[in-house]
Amino acid sequence: MVRAGEDPIPTGRAPGGTGPVSFRERFLQGEPVETGVRTSILDSWRRCRILGLSPDQSDLPFREDFEPDGRIVRAAVPVLDRLQATFAGSAMNISVADASGTVLLRRFGEASLARILPAIQSVPGFVFAEKVAGTNGIGLALAERQPIRVYGAEHFAERSQGSACRALPVRDPLSGRIEGVLCFGYPRTAEDPALDTVIRKAAETIERRLLEQSSSRERALLRAYLDSGAEAAAGFRHRMGVRELAVETSPRDRAILKEKAAELIACAQRACVDVPLSDGRRVTLVSRPMTSASGVEGFAIEAVVPGPSPREPLAFPHQVREPLGLPAELAVATSLTFSGAGPDVAPGQLHVTPPSEYLPGTEHGPVAVGVERVTADGTTDEHSDSPPPARGLMMVGEPHVGTYALAARRRLELLSEAGVRIGTTLDVRSTARELAESAVPQLADFVTIDLPEAVLRGEESADPRSDLRRTVVHGIHDDCPFHPVGKQVDYGPTMPQSRCLTSGQAVLEPDLKAAAGWFGQDPEHSAQLLSHVHSLIAVPLVARGAVLGVAGFYRAQDSPPFGDDDRSLAQELAARAALSIDNARRYTRERAMVLALQRSLLPHGVPDQDAVEVAHRYLPAESDVGGDWYDVIPLSGTRIGLFVGDVVGHGMLSAATMGRLRTAARSFAELDFPPDEVLTHLDKLVGRLDREDPGAVDAGIIGATCLYAIYDPTTQQCTMARAAHPPPALVRPDGTVWFPDLPAGPPLGLGGLPFEAAELDLPENSQLVLYTDGLIEDRHRDVDVVLDQLRATLSQANGTPDETCQAVLDTVAPTHPCDDIALLVARTHALDPQRIATWDLPADPALVSEVRASATRQLTDWGLDEAAFAAELVLSELVTNAIRHGAGPIRVRLLHDRTLICEVSDTSNTAPHLRRAASTDEGGRGLFLVAQLTQSWGTRYTQQGKVIWAECELEGA
Repeated sequence: MVRAGEDPIPTGRAPGGTGPVSFRERFLQGEPVETGVRTSILDSWRRCRILGLSPDQSDLPFREDFEPDGRIVRAAVPVLDRLQATFAGSAMNISVADASGTVLLRRFGEASLARILPAIQSVPGFVFAEKVAGTNGIGLALAERQPIRVYGAEHFAERSQGSACRALPVRDPLSGRIEGVLCFGYPRTAEDPALDTVIRKAAETIERRLLEQSSSRERALLRAYLDSGAEAAAGFRHRMGVRELAVETSPRDRAILKEKAAELIACAQRACVDVPLSDGRRVTLVSRPMTSASGVEGFAIEAVVPGPSPREPLAFPHQVREPLGLPAELAVATSLTFSGAGPDVAPGQLHVTPPSEYLPGTEHGPVAVGVERVTADGTTDEHSDSPPPARGLMMVGEPHVGTYALAARRRLELLSEAGVRIGTTLDVRSTARELAESAVPQLADFVTIDLPEAVLRGEESADPRSDLRRTVVHGIHDDCPFHPVGKQVDYGPTMPQSRCLTSGQAVLEPDLKAAAGWFGQDPEHSAQLLSHVHSLIAVPLVARGAVLGVAGFYRAQDSPPFGDDDRSLAQELAARAALSIDNARRYTRERAMVLALQRSLLPHGVPDQDAVEVAHRYLPAESDVGGDWYDVIPLSGTRIGLFVGDVVGHGMLSAATMGRLRTAARSFAELDFPPDEVLTHLDKLVGRLDREDPGAVDAGIIGATCLYAIYDPTTQQCTMARAAHPPPALVRPDGTVWFPDLPAGPPLGLGGLPFEAAELDLPENSQLVLYTDGLIEDRHRDVDVVLDQLRATLSQANGTPDETCQAVLDTVAPTHPCDDIALLVARTHALDPQRIATWDLPADPALVSEVRASATRQLTDWGLDEAAFAAELVLSELVTNAIRHGAGPIRVRLLHDRTLICEVSDTSNTAPHLRRAASTDEGGRGLFLVAQLTQSWGTRYTQQGKVIWAECELEGA
């Protein structure tokens, strides 16, 4: 049998050793049972085992002192009589138990059952609490605090194996407390899905009758008030109720008046409060104790409104002589729609003044109000002949009902406040802490939150019960011995936390000392904890079907235990917080993915070169990852290219765009384009990306800034160009810092505007500092002040570039960066002039042999005899090509660095091209030989012409 939204119920004894009988026997024999048994039943079996109950136990405790005519009995008797008539002739056993599990009423569909059944199943007074009777309908409904069904072998006791039962807690509609349990017992062969509806409607009827009992007490108080003649005392000419006052007040003012009236009832003392209204008038609420003829004690709240003046008329359309009925005229506290406190009263507080201090009168009898007139300027005239103030009943009630109303308002206020406080950040730990801070001390004295390690990383946990980590501990003080933050927490299967994670519902343990399984996991630690706390609500953090963790709400020893309303409030708080935690988890995951993509697209190291000593840092923004990037690119002729750029926007698209832009920038740089031409090519690329993805324009992603610098260690000159990027900082060897005034250039992607390059002299051991705007721009700081801080930091940075990077981030970078920061520091070096050889010669083929001879001698001086053969062939081919196809004068340069670099320059712009010569061709094999003999070769253009270069690898380099 399977019903919608429920687990299947195995019916009868299944053949072949399967079904509930088999599972129960396996459990009793100590074998693990994880599947095949409903969670609530398995949890109950485990608690029974911990309590040491025996399935063969047949006797139960019997109480003779139970109240045979209590509230729950008076409310349930007519309902059970109708149920008995409904099930007449059947084997139905209907019972009502109190909140302790003691059976108070019994009814039978067949009268003979009362004589046939054993006493524990037919006589009121026996206790069916789970801790003494094992798994049964009444005990499990009280333990789980929800509708329950137990079938056949799911009962723990042997005596109940042939029975089935359904049980439902019955609650007081005002307080929400469980007053008792309604239970249907029947043979297991009589299982009927329609019983769900019958028992639910019967329980609702009993709860309505409980409310009627409270209403009758309120009616008695109202009658006592009317019989007292208070409305005619002290010359009051007008008597009004809530409806009459509503004519002159706004809905918000009416809600405030009702709220204050409920607070006065809850105070349970003679008092009055002056309530200011939104239009500047004030209404005085006066509380008077009342006792009905039947002995019901309560308070009546009267509203006193100053009498009308000529300038400020206050009229009531008609006078009411009798109440219009309880629902309309008597505002029961639970039916109030609460609003915020008045302007002079803080929410959650009520300042009351004894009537003797506020209004003249005596301790006994009606309160008299002095006759005064309120003038247009707000002053009073005590000697005026103005009519007396209007006065009338606004609310009557018992103090405990007002207390329930106040508690309901506090819960609403807490939920409203939590909605604002929880989820202000997209950090999992911060959101969890916001949940704890919202609940303490309004709901709980201590809160612990445990989340799986996977959730903290932004992932989903495969088994949230196996890798829980203590994430938050928060309370009214810090000496409670909870597990510290960061410790792995393990909960046994009978612990409330495990049960709530399994069921997906909050688990309430009003008294931890009586909670089965509480001491089983860690008796020593549990005993220490019980010296500080005594009541617990364990709530699973579930969002979008994923279990994110568990929250524990505790109350200290001097606080009242939790109730069902507290459990509902804790579950609502946890549900709201779980959504925020899940949002933070998803954001953490996405941010980690974007950050991983970003870091994978950035350089993973520094290339081997001797031109500069380089260090770099990348610091992502706290809120999101952007498109900042940097690069270090070795170029021909021992030069080095340094890039820093910033793609507009944040997220995955910005990171991907950054990767495309960096790849293109590296390609353009390796073609030996000067900085201004590289930026021109990048500008065209960004414009093309913009056109290819029109949606990216609306998202504000496409667009970028960039700075590109080329440093030549042979001349110690640096050529730079920037596209709307912050200028670099240059530090001379003597510590002087300046920011060169480079042509700004437009951002990449605008198109049509040129870029300009500038050349600067950088002596050896100078520092070139490139950065993105996230380092200096912050909405809380002035850019000029930050640049001064950067200047001061760099002037004192005498260490390595890595130390300089760290010093800049420590002193200049914002504490909570809202944008990415890319930082690149390069300390310049100069190539030793002794490692540079240069020859200038005219375009004469006869001089090729002299060049080869001079180069051979130079290589011998450098100790590079092994490279002489390749160098001679390369120089011979390059010089011959320059003489034959270029224009003089011709310059030959050898550079001894990590490799041997051969350069031949001339004044023409024609570049050679490598081709594969046919077998019949007389030429075309020279560059092929150069490519075979060298590590790499290429062409770069200068303002005077071009340079053909080739690098020969050196042995041992």
